[in-house]
Amino acid sequence: MSIDFGYAHQDLRVGRTVSVRLRLRSVLVNGVLAAATVTLAVIGLGFGDYPLDPGQVVRALLGGGEEFHRMIVVEWRLPVLLAAIVFGALLGVGGAVFQSLTRNPLGSPDIIGFDAGAYTAVVLAMLMFQVRDYWSIAGASIVGGLLTALVVYLLAYRRGIQGFRLIIVGIGVSALLGSLNAYLITRADLQDAMTVGFWGAGSLGRVDWESLTPSLLLAAVTLSAATLLAPALRQLELGDDAALAQGVNANRARLGLLIAGVATTALVTAAAGPIGFIALCAPQVARRVARTPGVSLAASAFMGAALLTAAQFLSLLIALFYRAVPVGLITVCLGGIYLIWLLIRETRRHL
Repeated sequence: MSIDFGYAHQDLRVGRTVSVRLRLRSVLVNGVLAAATVTLAVIGLGFGDYPLDPGQVVRALLGGGEEFHRMIVVEWRLPVLLAAIVFGALLGVGGAVFQSLTRNPLGSPDIIGFDAGAYTAVVLAMLMFQVRDYWSIAGASIVGGLLTALVVYLLAYRRGIQGFRLIIVGIGVSALLGSLNAYLITRADLQDAMTVGFWGAGSLGRVDWESLTPSLLLAAVTLSAATLLAPALRQLELGDDAALAQGVNANRARLGLLIAGVATTALVTAAAGPIGFIALCAPQVARRVARTPGVSLAASAFMGAALLTAAQFLSLLIALFYRAVPVGLITVCLGGIYLIWLLIRETRRHL
């Protein structure tokens, strides 16, 4: 008995040591990602028709320097870079939530059709009802994402939900919605079609303080809700029975996580248009960099913010030598390579 107790005590100490190391590594990785994000943002604030060096940018942010510099940095450019950070964090959290719920790295809102549903709802609102204000578009985006999630879950349900079947159904629904969006745009007036088409490319360039302020408030609520539900998400990864044994109402927690996950991407879609592949890539890249056994909401948020800020930085850099490119096109190009690799790997696992 004493020998068994000794081994158990030793295993417990080893387990605690490994847990501490994982936490320290996660904190270190998140810190590096945060520093890289802030650095790229500060440098990016100096890009534009009127270039500024990092010193001028920092002085403007701190309230010093010339008044014209402060207006350029704070009033014109800061909302765009701040949106890249916040929206990237939202997309990273949304991807982590759905990848955990589906237990599949392909379980991302932009892959399983939730983004397409939010986009379709906004297209209908803009073309049929001529709405342009933020709150109407945000409401339509969230409702469209939730309705699409409901349809996908109902079509994929066969005595329960399996992650891979949910993804296949979601891809089909996303394709159907994409066809509907194309039809609506081709039947619209030229000016409306151009507005919706440019908005659908996913651009942070039109974000200003007026549209960013409500986005920040709703983002704070959504991220807080996801954080409160994070312990339940970890329990659900072990199965409904294990979650119930820990006092977690699986159905209620899953519904709350579903709403929070859809809201993360819907808020981004409402403010900047659909920005693909950040939600898909961020959780898995963060998991591999931090070497954690599963996806983490915090690490996914930091990675999402870093990836979208880097994409926006690349967009600004391209604009210096060629012309402005919407950040959504950059994320699609880079994320498409990652998706091909991920699809090949997941297909081999299920053959």
